[in-house]
Amino acid sequence: MKEYRLFVGGVWQRSDQVVDVYSPFTGERLGTTYLANASQIEAAIERASQVSPLMAELPSYRRAEILLKVAAGIRYRAEELVRLIASEVGKPIKTARIEVERAQQTFTIAAEESKRIEGELLPVDIDTASENRLAIVRRFPIGVVSAITPFNFPLNLVAHKLAPAFAAGNTVILKPAPQAPLTAITLAEIFAEAGLPEGALSVVACQNDVASQLVTDQRVKMLSFTGSALVGWQLKKMAYDKRVLLELGGNAAVAIHSDADLDLAASRSVMEVLPILVRYVFRYREYMFTNQSMSSFWRSFFG
Repeated sequence: MKEYRLFVGGVWQRSDQVVDVYSPFTGERLGTTYLANASQIEAAIERASQVSPLMAELPSYRRAEILLKVAAGIRYRAEELVRLIASEVGKPIKTARIEVERAQQTFTIAAEESKRIEGELLPVDIDTASENRLAIVRRFPIGVVSAITPFNFPLNLVAHKLAPAFAAGNTVILKPAPQAPLTAITLAEIFAEAGLPEGALSVVACQNDVASQLVTDQRVKMLSFTGSALVGWQLKKMAYDKRVLLELGGNAAVAIHSDADLDLAASRSVMEVLPILVRYVFRYREYMFTNQSMSSFWRSFFG
């Protein structure tokens, strides 16, 4: 059984909190990992803070090279990642394969965008005192970013946080969902081989009370969170004066009329809810039907 260690400041570590990760679909034990303790979170933040100036000074072509190597690493280990995502989250292989392909695209696009971080040149000759003068606007990395991701897209949602952060020259401490941390740890292996400066990335699954330091510590300059609305707004309050990016869940209504293609409607609905359904936290979305279409739809949905 494979051991997945924590990636703390660029160093692979264990802790005294051992966790076995099981497939929600088959119950199979997939691997052993660890939950980070408070001292490891502190070490991750301190190392990210130390490396932040180095990442900020990294030229754009080097950032692009690293991100392209990550995309290539995902492509090289694609089948391994597909099987791991499918097992860890309970997704169909087809859906997991789409997620892996999208992650490759995300890092490839980020590599290109890292070379297009532009500034502005503004004339400021609005009076005699500023005649013949220009203002130069430049963009600078914000620094240490805390990234918190959910279980349902264990690779793609991680990629959405890491790729743009590194393209802009930041350092990142990633807290993946403790139910599904193995994919994120595997991605850390790919980053380690891609030449990312040591300490620029940490991957630390942990309990919520330990994770609070990732939200409140003054060395952390931005919080990026994907998850429930309830937790997201609580974290925003805790983050106080930090920049905060929230991608929050919701229940979107589905309207199905009597003249709809019910087989198509059922297949699309299954596609949207299946990853959550397998994790036993599925709550029915609000479905609105005409009376004639309801029974036929549910037969297609479950059949």
